[in-house]
Amino acid sequence: MKKIKNSTNSNFFKKIFIKICRLLGYEIIDQGTFYIPTSKKSANSTLSKIGERSINLPLGEVKITRAVKSMDVIIRTCASVKMLTQNKDRIFKEDKIEYTLRSINSILKSILNFKKKHENISFKVLVVDHNSRKENLNRIDELIQKTNLEYKIFNLKTEDYKERIDIINAKNQKSTQNQISNMCNIFKSLELSKSSEDLIYFVEDDYIHEIDSISEMIFTYERMASLLKNEIIICPSDYPYLYMKAENTQLFLGENYHWRKIDETLCTFLMSKKTVEKYWSKLTSMCKKEHYPFEAPLHEIYSEEMCISPIPSLAIHCTNINSAFGLSPNKDWEKIWEENKL
Repeated sequence: MKKIKNSTNSNFFKKIFIKICRLLGYEIIDQGTFYIPTSKKSANSTLSKIGERSINLPLGEVKITRAVKSMDVIIRTCASVKMLTQNKDRIFKEDKIEYTLRSINSILKSILNFKKKHENISFKVLVVDHNSRKENLNRIDELIQKTNLEYKIFNLKTEDYKERIDIINAKNQKSTQNQISNMCNIFKSLELSKSSEDLIYFVEDDYIHEIDSISEMIFTYERMASLLKNEIIICPSDYPYLYMKAENTQLFLGENYHWRKIDETLCTFLMSKKTVEKYWSKLTSMCKKEHYPFEAPLHEIYSEEMCISPIPSLAIHCTNINSAFGLSPNKDWEKIWEENKL
């Protein structure tokens, strides 16, 4: 007769061991089932905890010393202008309002997706609009209102800023009215950031985001800022122009994405209030005179502070398909576009 082993004792000691590990803050993993009994989760689940720890197998744990408190999302909209600096069609060839609505929708969905599990971080959505028709502003308002997020829509008054802007640009040419209005919008957005508490996401209205974009940015911000012992800057797009020259970089591991150090972005980026205050003069100089490239003051900041972007992209920039500043490589652009249809 086959002898039956009694596993009661081994199960008892196993339970005690798991409890001790949990009390000491250790995680253990069953390599056969990829189950983590201390957290009661699969190894493929999110193991990190906002404000406390970042866990990435097999690298282990990073203690969070720089916790995120809040995020203000400041969206610059202008549904009346087809393209800021060119007359080409955007990918999908829709009216500008369609890109604006889908971009805002994607950001709202990403915020709500994050808030399902992490209610301790507060969000505020601020829209700075220039010259959109009333019916389009109503559509934007109705879209955000459905989320129950705190929000406010501002109608940009360009006359409040034009006297502070040099209309002759760095090429010794006259800046276009569209570019001047864009500079006024950035000026207003920066002023609004003064009332922010922590992170500020400055974003244009032609970036359509993945559902996990906000989550990945927040988790990665905490992880990287804690590792580097310093504030960082995040750009959510993997721009094609970043691959047009061979240059050295640094690679990092975020929550679910790889990230790399970059030295250039467009005017969509995430930055802490502390960083905004530190570089206020450089940031506002971008609004006072059209530089070449326009984002040159940002690039000067990136020479002093760490700026990173994800691989693959968390947001696609909906410009012309041939633009070096547009569609991120190795992404299903049509899928992201359709997922955010209203």
